[in-house]
Amino acid sequence: MSASRRRDAPATRAAILDAARVLFSTEGLDRVTLRDIAAEAGVDPAMVIRYFGSKDGLFDEAARFDLRLPDLSGVTPDELGPALLPHLFEVWENNAGFLALLRAATTNRSAADKMLDLFVEQVAPALARAAVDRPGERAALLGSQVLGMVLSRYVLRVPPLVRMDRDELGAWLTPVIRYYLTSPAPGAPDDPA
Repeated sequence: MSASRRRDAPATRAAILDAARVLFSTEGLDRVTLRDIAAEAGVDPAMVIRYFGSKDGLFDEAARFDLRLPDLSGVTPDELGPALLPHLFEVWENNAGFLALLRAATTNRSAADKMLDLFVEQVAPALARAAVDRPGERAALLGSQVLGMVLSRYVLRVPPLVRMDRDELGAWLTPVIRYYLTSPAPGAPDDPA
């Protein structure tokens, strides 16, 4: 650890957060210790406690982020996938905090509650802007499909999903997004079934 890092509290705090996000996303909340995080950040474990109080406090901070989803109001049904997917791929592939939260949500009630809050506060309102009706149901159905794919590709690492590039996976996901947000609801007068 350099002398400048020891004296720079914001840099030390940021290094701890970065290390926590990486380790939580790759190893999971339950497997990672404060010592692991401290070693990854190049600090004494006491520094982690000093800045975050506990592993739970650190996870709470590491799993907090703004998805910054695009505004989908006025986007045509055929453009929903292309408008949404590039942003989502960036979150899934370049936001260790999101993957840490997703991984932890499968086994930890507090993390699952944080994931639900993220859906309720950020995802559902963004998707509701594009839904033709029943926005809550449509957002929940689409969210369940997308989270299942993200869990399968980025956490479980199901080989066929991992082998697909963004364009191929996007081609599969685009009609799903369009269907859930804009197709007639089952039993509706326009439902072709």
